[in-house]
Amino acid sequence: MKCLCVGYHHIHDEKFAVDRPDGSGDWLLLIVKTPAVFSIEGEEIHTKAGTYIIFPLHAPLKYSADSGEYIDDWLHFFPDEEELRLFSELDIPLNRPVHIGDTTAASAMMRNICFEFYSAHRNRNEIASLYFRMMLYKFNEQLVFHYSDTFLTETKYMHSLLWIRESIFRWPEQEWNADFFAAELGISRSRFQHLYTTAFGSTMMQDIIDSRIQRSCELLKNSKMKIEEIAENCGYSSVSHFVKLFREKTGVTPAAYRRND
Repeated sequence: MKCLCVGYHHIHDEKFAVDRPDGSGDWLLLIVKTPAVFSIEGEEIHTKAGTYIIFPLHAPLKYSADSGEYIDDWLHFFPDEEELRLFSELDIPLNRPVHIGDTTAASAMMRNICFEFYSAHRNRNEIASLYFRMMLYKFNEQLVFHYSDTFLTETKYMHSLLWIRESIFRWPEQEWNADFFAAELGISRSRFQHLYTTAFGSTMMQDIIDSRIQRSCELLKNSKMKIEEIAENCGYSSVSHFVKLFREKTGVTPAAYRRND
């Protein structure tokens, strides 16, 4: 990534507006922390706070504040081949606003890009590029996990819920138990399950299954382990049950998945 200029947490009043029909002559990434209005291909799109958009080269730029102050981070850049590949691989939309809700992590990376770019550090360009790629992965992660940002910022259980879900996906082989987590939080099982589903849009059991199938796919592609060993490594004592769930999630058996990879 070749960084041309970058800005962090710029604050504008309610009259802020940008209108460049021919674009800015480069690529532009915005992380918008307040409501905004984008005009894209004749469509007026009102976005909530916590939205990012990547404008490719020559894309018209037309956006403004939406009845209040406007705050954003911005990066003018040219992507290299690796980043172009990541846009596709991570399903990063171009020329379309994407709501992710919590921009804390992405904005922190933008701040680091800003710090490195305007520093005298020897490797500042390489470090800025690494932060940029990390930000793309974070965008993808937040879209995949479907965090309910409003709920998570309002509940006192936010950090615990995030850690629980991260643990489920990090260690899928564990025997996760809703009763255990409910007791840790000092709430009932039904209350815990309601909080979890409201926060993430999926039940804890759905996430357990997804995490295990995701891990099994990685093992099928990248190891020579037997199906029985993979099932055990993903938390299943019954191979037939593992195969049944795998087929329901992927449409094929584990053996077929490995052959077709």
